[in-house]
Amino acid sequence: MPTYTLNINNTSYDADVAEGTSLLWVLREHLGLTGTKYSCGIAQCGTCTIHVDDNPVRACILQVENLANGQKIRTIEGLSEKGDHPLQEAWIAAQAPQCGYCQPGQIMQAAALLDKNPTPTREEIKSHMNSILCRCGTYLRVIKAVELASETKSQAT
Repeated sequence: MPTYTLNINNTSYDADVAEGTSLLWVLREHLGLTGTKYSCGIAQCGTCTIHVDDNPVRACILQVENLANGQKIRTIEGLSEKGDHPLQEAWIAAQAPQCGYCQPGQIMQAAALLDKNPTPTREEIKSHMNSILCRCGTYLRVIKAVELASETKSQAT
C-alpha cells in the first residue's frame, strides 16, 4: 500500500492507504480528524466541505493521490485551535445548528466566503451558501451567523 504525505491544518500527515481512497475516509478513518462528516458521498450536499489551497471542496470525491503534492488542506479542526473563530462563535450566538450534522461543512463554506469577501451582502451570503444542504432547514440562522461573523471580523480590522 502506498504512503501519501498530506499537509492538513499546517501539519504533515502520512497515510498508508490504497490508491483511490477518498480524502474524507483518510481524514476520518486513518487520521482521526472526524469533524468532516460523510453524508451523500457524491459531492451534492456539502456536508464534507473542506478547503484545498483556500478553496472550498467536497472531500468525499477527492482521491488521496491527487492531494499528495503539497496542497494545503484545511478541515474544521484547523479553523481555530480553541473553537474561537468568529464563525464558530457566531454559530453559537445565532443558534445555527439544529441537529448539527451539516454544520462543519456549512462553517467551512462560510469561511471560504469570508476569507475572500470579509463583508458580503446578504444576497452574496445566500448565493455562496446555497450549495450546502441542511435537512433541518436552519438556513436563516446560518445566514444570520455568517452576518454576525462578518461584523465581528470587520470590527476586528
